[in-house]
Amino acid sequence: MILLVLLASVLILVVTVYQYDEQTKDYNIQRFERKEATTKQTIELELKNKTTYPVNTENLSKIFQERIYEISSINKLNISIYDLKGKLLKSSTASAFEKIDTSPIPDNLMKELGQNSNHKILKTREENGIGYQTSYSFIHDPRFKRIGILELQFTQDNSEIEHELKEFMLRLGLVYILMFLIAIAIAYFLSSYITRSIKTISDKMEQTRLNKRNEKIILNKASSEIEILVEAYNHMIDELGESAAKLAKSEREQAWREMAKQVAHEIKNPLTPMRLTVQSFERKFDAKDLNAKEKLKEFSQTLIQQIDVMSSIASAFSDFAKMPTQKKEQIEMISVVKFALDIFNESYIKYLPEEEVLYANLDKTQLIRIVTNLVKNAIQATDKEENPSIEVKVLSQDNHVKLTVSDNGKGISDDVKDFIFEPKFTTKSSGMGLGLGMIKNIIEAYDGVISFTSEVGIGTIFTIILPKK
Repeated sequence: MILLVLLASVLILVVTVYQYDEQTKDYNIQRFERKEATTKQTIELELKNKTTYPVNTENLSKIFQERIYEISSINKLNISIYDLKGKLLKSSTASAFEKIDTSPIPDNLMKELGQNSNHKILKTREENGIGYQTSYSFIHDPRFKRIGILELQFTQDNSEIEHELKEFMLRLGLVYILMFLIAIAIAYFLSSYITRSIKTISDKMEQTRLNKRNEKIILNKASSEIEILVEAYNHMIDELGESAAKLAKSEREQAWREMAKQVAHEIKNPLTPMRLTVQSFERKFDAKDLNAKEKLKEFSQTLIQQIDVMSSIASAFSDFAKMPTQKKEQIEMISVVKFALDIFNESYIKYLPEEEVLYANLDKTQLIRIVTNLVKNAIQATDKEENPSIEVKVLSQDNHVKLTVSDNGKGISDDVKDFIFEPKFTTKSSGMGLGLGMIKNIIEAYDGVISFTSEVGIGTIFTIILPKK
């Protein structure tokens, strides 16, 4: 836009100068032609009616002896009369202010005058800001016989016109500078308006994720092109939501398949020693043996132990698979979290509530389960630390409750951060990796969010945000 205004300004300036110059030339020519026509009519009248001399070439200088100065003064022209061979007969130079050439007419001009169909020649030239316009034409007697050549010269001082042109160009230049500044301002605000809409779209695109709910773009005022882009983005969000739903369904199905494999694997582990124990007991048991009763007791304890393992496995998977029931009741968060921490004997666990009383509509049992699970993980993470430290904080944030559990343990490495909340994933040598997955299900069932930050060798902070209502 700025370049267009600048180019237009330059072109208009050039055209204005050219047009002004052409108009000046046309005006001078028309002015000279009017003076020329008046002068010729005066000379013709002089030859027809006023002179007493015979009208011929030899008497031209006598006829216009004094009259030529009057005609020159009235029309402000330099007049020169030549014979048909180009020799000067009479000139008004003596009364003229400008010096003119009084030498004979050059042969080339004589030839050009004779060959011209109008029998007239007009010459223009400019010297030192002064324009000279000279015409050559034939003088006729009353019978239209050529008796001489008339030279008329008009001088025009163009300095005043050029000064006016410079003043006009200066004013026009100031106008164009103002227009240029206005164009810069409009271009800036216009580009800011356009880029603001594009910035909104680009920010939304950067925030677009497949695994979360994406918001559509709503612009109150935008150009038609931007609206088309916004509509395309919103349509893409709809399709992305459908694809995400299909993908989530596929992932859930795959997760349950993996869960079934994990259950089968975990159950097979205690079945194998049970089978070996039964086979060994069947092969070696002797009812007549004096220690038969002790061996039977040992055998029974082995089976009971393996059965308990299977039962714990079944309970863990059952608890994970079962979505938490949303039993909302008004509970006092500060005291419930303190109650959950009372079962731990570790002195390095610090409870730092930032509120004295904090109420929320949650399930007391589920909240205790969340706290104990996170603190238990923190204790295991700080097991080998010389000065272990675990801090539990509870605070209010607008319409939400924020719970944090931080430790100075070994931390979580970057290559496993994406799998922390997945079922059957664990970094410990024992356990089935269902704890964090279960509490994530509980939190999301209450429209809450769980997240964490961790650095290896420094520690981990788990953050839970739950609605108050």
